[in-house]
Amino acid sequence: MNYLNIEKEILEKLSNWKLIISKYKTKNRKKAIIQMLTSFLPFIVIWQLLYYSLFHSIIIFIILLIINAFFLVRIFIIQHDCGHNSFFKSRASNNIVGYLCSMFSFLPFKYWAKTHTFHHGHTGMLDYRTIGDLPTLTVNEFKKSNKWKRFKYRVFRMPIITFIIAPVYYLFITTKFPFIQFNNRKKTILILLKDNFIILASNISIAIFIGWKYFLIIQSSTLFVFGIIAFWFFYVQHQHEINYKQWKNNWNFLLSAIKGSSFYKLPKIFQWLTGNIGIHHIHHLNSLIPNYNLNNCLIENPILTKYASIISFKDSLKMISNKLWDENQNKMISFTEFYKLYDSN
Repeated sequence: MNYLNIEKEILEKLSNWKLIISKYKTKNRKKAIIQMLTSFLPFIVIWQLLYYSLFHSIIIFIILLIINAFFLVRIFIIQHDCGHNSFFKSRASNNIVGYLCSMFSFLPFKYWAKTHTFHHGHTGMLDYRTIGDLPTLTVNEFKKSNKWKRFKYRVFRMPIITFIIAPVYYLFITTKFPFIQFNNRKKTILILLKDNFIILASNISIAIFIGWKYFLIIQSSTLFVFGIIAFWFFYVQHQHEINYKQWKNNWNFLLSAIKGSSFYKLPKIFQWLTGNIGIHHIHHLNSLIPNYNLNNCLIENPILTKYASIISFKDSLKMISNKLWDENQNKMISFTEFYKLYDSN
C-alpha cells in the first residue's frame, strides 16, 4: 500500500478522533499532585546527594547525575503540560507550577510555552521549520545549496553538534534572548524578561546559600545531561524515517500528528521518568490531554497507534543518520542515500 492510500485510510478510520480522545482531557488534581511529589522530592534529595558525593566518589556523582537529569525531564514535562494548560483545571495553578518548574529546568515558562504552541500548530509544515523544530532541509533544497551551505548543514547535523552543543546553546542562549518575534515584539520581550528574572533570581539565591562553586558544578552538569536527553527525545519524536512533512497548502493536522510524531516505546521506568512524552502521536492529536492520561488513552485505543511509527530504543539509534526529507519517497534519508540517489558528484 503506497503512502497516499495509507493517508486516505488514516483519514477514514480516524475521522472520529476528537470523540475518541475527548474523555482523556479531564484533569485530575490528585494525579497532578502525586506527579509533582514524585518528581520534585526525588530531584531535591538526589541533588543533595550529588553535593555530598562530590567529596567522596566521582563515579557515584556521575550515576546520580544521570538519574537526576531524568527527574529533571519529569519536572520539565510538568512545566510543558502547564504551558498547555493541561496539568490542572485552573489556569492560575498551571501558571504557578509552571513558573516553579522553570526554576529547575532553566527554560522560560511563558516564552517557551508560546514557541511550543506554535510548534504544535505547524508540526510537519515545511513552510515553518525555524520555530520549535530541528532545522531540516529537503532533498531539493540541499541539492540546490552551494558547497558552503551544504557544509554548514552537515556540520549542524553531526551528532556531537545536534545532541551535545545544540542543547547547551539552546538552554543558555536561544531561550534567554528574544530571537523569535511574535505579533507583539514589546510584549514578547517583557514576557521573556519576567521568565528569565524568575529563573535567575531563584538560582542565584540558592547559589549564594550553598556556595557558587558547588552550585555551578552540580546544576550546570545536571542541565547539561538534561539537555542531551531532551534533545534526543525531540529528535526521535519528529525525525523518524517514515514521517509526514508537507507544504502548507497540502498539510493536514491529523496526518501530521499520527505520522509526523512517533511513539517512542520504552521500558516502563523510562516512560514514567519522561512523563509519557514518548506517546507523542497522541500528545500531538490534542495537547490538552495531561501526560498522566496519555498511557490510558494509548492502551484503550489501539486504533490511534495502528498507523504511527513505533520506535524502540534500538530503532532510535539508527535514526541518527536521518538528515534530509525526501519529498519523492516521503521519508527521511541519510546523506549517503542522497549522494547515491541524487548527487553522484
